[in-house]
Amino acid sequence: MKYCKRCVLSEKFPGISFNSDGVCNYCSGGLVADDDKKSEYLREFENLLTEKKGKSSYDVIMAYSGGKDSTYTMMLLAQKYGLRILAWTLDNGFLSPQAMINITRMTDAAGATGMIVRPPFGIMKSAFKKAASEDFYSPKTLDRASSICTTCIGVVKSMVLKTAIEMNIPLVAYGWSPGQAPISSAIMQTGARMQVFTNKSVRDPLVSREPEISQFFLTDDDLKSDKERWPINIHPLAFFDYNEEYIIEEISRLGWQKPDDTDSNSTNCLLNALANHIHKKKFGFHPYAWEIAGIVRSGSMPREEGIEKITHDENPAMVKLAAERLGLTL
Repeated sequence: MKYCKRCVLSEKFPGISFNSDGVCNYCSGGLVADDDKKSEYLREFENLLTEKKGKSSYDVIMAYSGGKDSTYTMMLLAQKYGLRILAWTLDNGFLSPQAMINITRMTDAAGATGMIVRPPFGIMKSAFKKAASEDFYSPKTLDRASSICTTCIGVVKSMVLKTAIEMNIPLVAYGWSPGQAPISSAIMQTGARMQVFTNKSVRDPLVSREPEISQFFLTDDDLKSDKERWPINIHPLAFFDYNEEYIIEEISRLGWQKPDDTDSNSTNCLLNALANHIHKKKFGFHPYAWEIAGIVRSGSMPREEGIEKITHDENPAMVKLAAERLGLTL
């Protein structure tokens, strides 16, 4: 298998090409944010907080999974900036027991209000099973996440946004790593036009196969909300220094504990190993390859470690357990 000499993307990744030095077109495309760009976004971020802080019951709603990145982001917003946080968690039926302990422990440490939403497991099970068995998301969507993860995060993003609009919360925070989303989207105003596109790409194909899950997505009537009630999305790890070891060390000092029952690419979800396994079998590349490539490009992870993460086989017991829970035959 041929891999980029600079990042971790393989010859199987969609749209990839290599120059004479073995460097891929994504690395040579200027995707890495330099220090000046990070400083620019940090100033914009802090000016935004000055403008929005104290204007509502909560300053920010945090999409909180209990994983390392969202935990670190929440603690950053709480301890460095003193924001009032509503930590919104989706219990998709596959959260690690240790992740649930971390969620309670770390929301307390952040002085945040926790909100855990648990849809009926039958609905989530059916949606995940169909996402694993059928191909109904666009290929571009699946370049950066598995179909199972796309389903889950689609519900999270929609419900968090809906809650922010209803409660008049001005900011929505995500714990995206620098590899998950570019710095250009680190501070972004939401709105009806953007949501129409999201609905078409995620909500509509999913709901057409699992109608009951529609209650967890924004409706067309929700899109008519007053313009000023739409929040601004932020993902601060795009412009703060990112180091996985440092992040784990910092949040562990505050009481967070890494689960021992999740795969190496997740610190909260028992379904992730199966999602990765299915994606690799279908498409020939790891669903975390894009994210890890971005982290490697930024200098926050050695290339060798990144290669190990995307070539390491999933634990068969984890894959089997999740498949059995969904009623899937692999």
